[in-house]
Parts: sequence; C-alpha cells; structure tokens
Amino acid sequence: MSEQKMETAQFLVEIGTEELPPKALKRLSQAFADGIEAGLQEAELPYGEVDVFATPRRLAVRIHDLQTRQADKTVEKKGPAKKAAFDAEGQPTKALQGFARSCGASVDQLQELETPKGIWMVFYQQVEGQSAAELLPEIVAQSLAKLPIPKRMRWGSSEVEFVRPVHWVVMMLDEQVVPATILGHTAGNQTRGHRFHAPEPLTLEHPNAYEVLLKEKGFVMADFGERAHHIFQTVTEAAKAHGGQAVIDEALLEEVTALNEWPVPIVGSFDTEFLAVPPEALISAMKGHQKYFHMVDAAGKLMPNFITLANIDSKNPEAVKDGNERVIRPRLSDAKFFWDQDRKQPLESFLPRLKTVVFQQKLGTLLDKTDRLETLSAWMAKALKQDGETVALCERAAHLSKCDLMTEMVGEFPDLQGVMGRYYALEQQEAETVAMAIDEQYQPRFAGDQVPQTVEGQVLAIADKLDTITGIYGIGQGPTGDKDPFGLRRAALGMMRVMIENELDLELPQLIQQSLSLHAEVESSEALVNEIYNFIISRLRAYYATLGITAEQFEAVRVCHPASPVDFHARIVAVREFATMPEAEALSAANKRIQNILKKIKTPLPETVNAELLSEAAEQALYEQWVNIRQQVAELVKQEDYTAAIRLMATMRAAVDQFFDEVMVMAEDELIRQNRLALLNAIHQM
Repeated sequence: MSEQKMETAQFLVEIGTEELPPKALKRLSQAFADGIEAGLQEAELPYGEVDVFATPRRLAVRIHDLQTRQADKTVEKKGPAKKAAFDAEGQPTKALQGFARSCGASVDQLQELETPKGIWMVFYQQVEGQSAAELLPEIVAQSLAKLPIPKRMRWGSSEVEFVRPVHWVVMMLDEQVVPATILGHTAGNQTRGHRFHAPEPLTLEHPNAYEVLLKEKGFVMADFGERAHHIFQTVTEAAKAHGGQAVIDEALLEEVTALNEWPVPIVGSFDTEFLAVPPEALISAMKGHQKYFHMVDAAGKLMPNFITLANIDSKNPEAVKDGNERVIRPRLSDAKFFWDQDRKQPLESFLPRLKTVVFQQKLGTLLDKTDRLETLSAWMAKALKQDGETVALCERAAHLSKCDLMTEMVGEFPDLQGVMGRYYALEQQEAETVAMAIDEQYQPRFAGDQVPQTVEGQVLAIADKLDTITGIYGIGQGPTGDKDPFGLRRAALGMMRVMIENELDLELPQLIQQSLSLHAEVESSEALVNEIYNFIISRLRAYYATLGITAEQFEAVRVCHPASPVDFHARIVAVREFATMPEAEALSAANKRIQNILKKIKTPLPETVNAELLSEAAEQALYEQWVNIRQQVAELVKQEDYTAAIRLMATMRAAVDQFFDEVMVMAEDELIRQNRLALLNAIHQM
C-alpha cells in the first residue's frame, strides 16, 4: 500500500482585543501557542515551524506547513474470544452477532487475531481523516480556554469570557478563511493596525504576509522579540545622542515592549535639584510609576534625563516630551519631600512604630522580630569568633534593620527597603558597615544577585531569613506543593548562598535550634530542627545543579547530613573532583562490592585487624597501604580537606583490585574470614 501524500498549508490565528495586561502578555502569547501545538499533536496533524506574535491588542500564532487533513487510519475493534464466539456446531453466538452489529458489519467481515492469551475476533475499520479546517476551531477554542488567566471578564450583554474584550478574530489556511466562531466573533481575514495610525481594517491575502502587512500598512510591530530589540536599540541611540547611557532593565524592557505596538523613544529631562535625592528613589519613581528608562553619565552617575516610549509617531514630539516632564515632576517632588522629612529625625526614632505592624499573628510584630534578630545576630557573630566590636556592630545593625520600613520614603516606594535604611544610617553617622548591613540583609534579592560583602550584612541576612523560616515552620505553616506564601524556599536558598559563598562555618542544626528558642509561641523539638534542616538543605539541589553537580553527587553528600553548609560544599567539591578521576569508576565499584559483602554479615566483626592472620600477599599489601594512609586521611577529613583525602584514598585502587582478584574473602577458616571482613569494613568506613 503506497503512503498517502498529504498537502500542507500555512495557518494563522489572531485574537484582536482591548489592551492586554502588559506583565502577562508574553506568558499569555506563549501559552496560546503551546495550547495550539498540543491540540495539533493530539489531532495527529503534523506541522513545521511555529511563529508567536504578541502586541498590546493581539495574540497571534502562525503554523508553517500544517498538514491539511488527518491521515486515514485503520481502527481495530476487539470482540469476544473465538471460543466464546462460536457454539459447538460452529455457529456464531449471540455475543459475536452483537459485536458485529455494533461494528456495522456482518459476521463474515470479522477476522481472527492471535495473541499470547488466545484467539480473538476483531473488526478492522477504515477511518477517514478529518480536514484541518474542521479541527482547528476546536483546537483554538481549547487553547484559549486553558490560558493562565486568573480572572476572566464579560463585556456588554455577551456571555463570552476572556482576559479583555475581543474585537476581531482572524483564522486562515493559506488564502482561505477557516469557518469558525471564536469568543463570539466570526473568524475572517481582516486584521487591525495601530489604534490611531491605521484604524481601518486591513485585509490579509495570506498568513505569510501577516507581520509585513501590519508593519508597512498598520504601524504595528507584531513580533514581540523584534519590538523589544527595536526598543533596546533606539533607546540606546537616543541616550547616546544626549551624551549619556541608557540603563535598560530586562523586566522593564519586557513591560514596555508589552505596552507599545509602534514604539518611538522620547528623551525628557528634570530639574537638577532633584539629584540631591538618593538616585535609587528617583529611579524607582521613573521606572515604577512611569515606565521610564533612566540615563547615567560615563562615571555611572544619574543624569537629569529619562527616556519614555511613545506608542505613536507624533507630529509634535515636543508636546509629548513636555507632557511627560510635567507628569514626572510631582513624582520626583514627592521623593524629595519624603527624603527631607525622613531626615528630620534619627533613624532609630522609627523603631517604636514597628510595634504597630504585625509580622505574623502568632509570631508578633516587626518590633518582636527586631528583638529576635538582635539576639540571634549577636549569638552568630560570637559563634563566628568575631571580636567584641564586630559583635556590637552586628547587634546594632539588627537593632536598626527594620526602622526604614516606617519612613515616608519606603511607605511610598516599598522596593527601597534597606536601601533607604542605608542612606538614613549614613546621614546620622552610624558605622558604615552597620549602614551597609541594613541594605545587605535583603541580599540576594533574586537569582544571581550578589551576597552581602560585610560581616555585619552576612550575619543580619542569615538571621533575618532564618527567623522567618523557623517561625513559620514552628507554627506549622511551612510550604506545601507549589504554595509558599512567605517565600521560605527563596529565603532558605539565599541563606545557604550567604553561608557557602562567604565561607561562614556555622553548624546549621545548632543555628536552627538557637533561632527556634527565640520564638515565644514555638515549641522546639529535635524533630522540628531536623525538618527545618532537611528543608533548607534540599534547596541546595537546584543551586548545585546550576553549577554542574549531578543529582547523584548531591545525594552522596546529603545522606551524610553535614552540619555546616561550608562543610557540605567542601564535600560536594571533593565528590565532583573524584568523579573526574580515572580511578573513580573502579573504586566506586569496589566500595559497592565491599558494601554488598558486609550487608550479608549478621554477626559482629572484630574491631581491629590482626596483621598476623593476613597470609596472602594481596591482603598484606592492602593492609599496609590502609595503615599508611588512614591517619593522613583522618587528619585531612578533620581539616575538611575532602578533595585531598579522596585523592589520597584513590591511590588504593591497585591494591583493592589485586585483593579482589587474588583473595577469597569468605575463607573456610572462620578466624581468617572474620579478619578479612574486618579489613574490608575498615576500608569501607574510611
């Protein structure tokens, strides 16, 4: 039978809407494409490349080389077993006749199928494939229904629900419109351009003309990636033309891309008097409220300029610039006012107000948390063998750590917590390391962010994160499944990074116990300490995976339950090094072999090896090598130099191989057998 040759076509679907939520646009567009692909795969419709388009007013997907019809296929329907299909006279039973009727066939059209369980009666039915045009409406509808939209809306008298009101739908297979009604709209071949530059419908001749038509006639850049690249380039060039450099934050770039269909950069300015305010506050006002990119000079200093994206090619760009300058001025004036007001009193004066803010109902207020942080920070600094002055500075940093949360500036710009604390502490002549620690306590703020550099910052960052983890776990509200409302997973990983990357050799179970003891409402126990320890250590799995550590290497260390994260890291490094050694495979196999032998032994083994009972040359050689290196290995392990210890143990490979080649472990003489097992046990323990 010759293979069916199938035709292909280009498919395009576009959903035209009111302005979509910018922070969700990229995720929605990818989910839309993924849903369509899943539907095509389920329908067994092969296809080629997939293009994804997204602008504030549209979600679109184009499928290249989509097979226009499902392949015909033979469907097997299984009936009764042959022995139940015919009676003693060989006549069809009622069961067989009923099966034939259900298939729309006669008994003589049924066939026999041999299986390991016997012969069965079957019917093979030829099923003609459906056309893509018939299947696509439901595939698109299902993809739209599964989009990650937290709250759908209805508009007008329509019962249709979507993230935003829908105004048009395009669905085409090559030049043909796919007959469908999607989200209450009849599909067609007319798209829409820019809301102001090209408000009239634009007729599409073919899916391949989609983005070209929109760009040339519609003033719309439909491709999200192309639009982002265009914004990056034009903003960079605009800043350069004004003698500066644009600071283009990736998250802001994505949001601005989702807000514009035809982005045009406009450079504005503000009064230099505002530069007296900490730059982070000005930047927060520009980025957070207005979605502006800020500019810096060659020295990295903030310039009195900003770059905004106008979603229109204005005939009067000066008016657009003036409008944006008028809008940003009140925001910057607020920041300056807050800065001036907050500095009229010492940072410490905000401390009593923390009593009015509940940290967690069962765990008390932010003032209660501050008290715990002071105690834990001092304890930790002493455990790290810091001098008295540093211990006092750690305690002082914890004392002031949450004060800036009560300032006017942080009340208006919450993302400046810690940052403003640093500025206010420096203003009132606090020690520089104390001021830095107030900012560093929140580090690392995100994946890849730096860890605190000062000892005071490191101690406070660990204390702050651990206090939250132990408190929330202590009241039985630890993370479950995907839910982690208190961000404990992020806090645990951040805490581990601070300890490992700064080589702070603290014993984690002891640290957890100390933190738990400071929570008045929490009853500590060994089981709770172990639960929190396992939770925190488990967060390292993903961290080490990014560094090329395999799951097996991670587990090899985790099962040893190292108390110190620094010790944990040293063991990880050693295991990774061991994996690269030529002796690794043979030694691992030998150790497994030893373990399997010892597992079968039910009686206690001698605690020491009797050298006089070693008669074979191979066992004598292994014993001598073990004796020669065991003290060195023990000393290296004591120093936590596991890499050197493993390198030294790797020198035993030849002696171990020779032992298993030439020595019968399970000798008939019980004393010799026990002695050989004792030698293997000693090596295994090492």
